[in-house]
Amino acid sequence: MEGFRGDKVILIIALLLMLISVISVFSSTPLLALETGVDRIGIMTTQLKVVGIGVLTILVLYIFGRSRAYRWAGKYCFAISLAMLVILAGNLHLGFIEAGEINGARRIIKVFGKQLHVYEFVKVFMVLYLAWALDTYKRGEFKLNKLLANLSPKAFTWMTRPLGEKFVYIYAPVLITLFLVAMGSNSSALFMAVVLVLIILIGGVNIREMLVFGAGIVVLAGLLLIGHKTGLLKSNRIDTAISRITNDDDATMQVLLSSRIGSPEYETARDELRQPVGAQLAIKEGGIFGKGIGNSTQKYAVPVIFGDYMFSFIVEETGFLGAIFIILLYFSLLARGSLVARDCDDYFDKIVVAGLSILVTGQAFMHMMVNVHFPLVPQTGQTLPLVSHGTTSFLVFSAVFGILLSISRQTYLKMKEREANATPIIEHTDEVQTRLDDLDALDTEQLNDEEYGI
Repeated sequence: MEGFRGDKVILIIALLLMLISVISVFSSTPLLALETGVDRIGIMTTQLKVVGIGVLTILVLYIFGRSRAYRWAGKYCFAISLAMLVILAGNLHLGFIEAGEINGARRIIKVFGKQLHVYEFVKVFMVLYLAWALDTYKRGEFKLNKLLANLSPKAFTWMTRPLGEKFVYIYAPVLITLFLVAMGSNSSALFMAVVLVLIILIGGVNIREMLVFGAGIVVLAGLLLIGHKTGLLKSNRIDTAISRITNDDDATMQVLLSSRIGSPEYETARDELRQPVGAQLAIKEGGIFGKGIGNSTQKYAVPVIFGDYMFSFIVEETGFLGAIFIILLYFSLLARGSLVARDCDDYFDKIVVAGLSILVTGQAFMHMMVNVHFPLVPQTGQTLPLVSHGTTSFLVFSAVFGILLSISRQTYLKMKEREANATPIIEHTDEVQTRLDDLDALDTEQLNDEEYGI
């Protein structure tokens, strides 16, 4: 660790979360083992392989990652996100790339048969894109809008003005992304809207413009709702979003208690309550110290507790103390991210570090709010970063930690370089040393005189 030049606290947080993930996935997956026909040792072995790839990803990005490469990639991240989302929304099948569904929702694309959870990539890609766009706007280096304005001044001159540049390169890409994400996952669209708006605010955009932008998001949501109600837009995800936000568990419980056991009404109500009530029960039964590792009972009742409800599972086994430990880890990441961002000289680096820190911490706390059934938060899945079971999400967040560590390493090296080249506050001169030598000689003469009685 003495030779590690990145932020050691961020590294330790990542390693602790990975360790928690291995233990938690092994303990929380009996239902998954039954569904897949694989024993839990096999599941844990797979998770260990994923963790190993995640650690390797962090180290590769830490060693070889450079801000220049991230800036270059950020320039194309919106285009890549748009392509992935269009394939998903259009349910396209393009040879080795095709859209896929999970639980009736289009959230994945298959590349050579391998599943990629699109929204996990889009979250990170849009943070990198916004960092590039905000940095490029500040430098005044946008080129495409100027080229179009030269070709047709009447049609495109507005794109060269400050507000036009921000609309074309910042606001419009965010609105397009949120619209396409909402087609498949309302919770991901809501979460991304909050994160991206915060990044734009951190980037120094005018508050009035942000209010107009926020109004644009509201209008977009209204158009989606109107299109759904009029039949122009056919998507069951909108009904799902409304039901999840306005869901009344007490009313559903009354239906469950008043229905005949085994009836369709009973089964529907039980399925609706299985996850939220099971998660709250797990938290309640955890108490202060928890039931102990491996002693959870709700893991046998709550579907995908190893993913969307991992926090409630951890609380059931480790109690309130375990919950506090998890919360402190993510708060520490946010704190360290803010310190690294403050020390960055490059504006792009500041936005990337701040944005990725907010992304990880924000998703962690949205996951927790879903688990405790926080009011007005859609009761739908968001994984606990670097802890929940899931290959794509785990590796994407490993890459996020790798980027944070590589930028913190660059910041450390820059600080060392500045220290080496800094001018001393007090100049060391030979005159000072000469006077000190004279004083030593005078003391020696006085001691010799006293010794010989002179």
